[in-house]
Amino acid sequence: MKRARRLFRALARRVMRLLVTAALVASLWVVAYRWIDPPVTYLIASEWLRLGDVSRDWRDLDEISPDMARAAMGGEDAKFCAHYGFDFKSIRMALADERRRRGASTISQQVAKNAFLWPGANWLRKGLEAGFTVLIELSWPKARIMEVYLNIAEMGPGVFGAEAAAQHWFGKPASKLSLREAARIAAILPNPRERNAARPSAYVGHRAGAIADGADTLRAEGRADCVSP
Repeated sequence: MKRARRLFRALARRVMRLLVTAALVASLWVVAYRWIDPPVTYLIASEWLRLGDVSRDWRDLDEISPDMARAAMGGEDAKFCAHYGFDFKSIRMALADERRRRGASTISQQVAKNAFLWPGANWLRKGLEAGFTVLIELSWPKARIMEVYLNIAEMGPGVFGAEAAAQHWFGKPASKLSLREAARIAAILPNPRERNAARPSAYVGHRAGAIADGADTLRAEGRADCVSP
């Protein structure tokens, strides 16, 4: 019995050391990405392997039209500047109604998933996502979170980031996107491989209009100031 207890305590200490080491590594990784642009993500690498190539051109936030950031907020996370990584009201609504699940994921959570993890909906991935979200919100300013989001989100088939999306869909740099064009790009999420921003369906067109209206409201009310130049 004593030997079993000793073995259990030794195992518990080893597991604890592994957990502390993993937490430290994750923290250092997140802090590094405050200044270092993520060189690759799981999704980018998997799409490169699947397609043989991907389109991606990193741009700093001040090189992307402010309308694109506001459209991302209008379409994905209107409370981005106000919350600390989680929209608890939306989470409660999503638990009650599975159709609302997409809206419960904030931009910060999507950055945690896209930059550090892999696609999926299992509890381990969701738990890690929550942990990385907390680290991101503690370590990065909101403008950096938006900058990373706008550079690693998939915005077309094999197209990652606002610059590549602007070129792919509209043949222009991200800095020149209009609100209408930015809203169309935001409207094809979360199904950018099946929807078309340049020739939108009735659904995408209607959604883009709502996103543009929301983005304009965010600008007028100052609720997008955390990502404004």
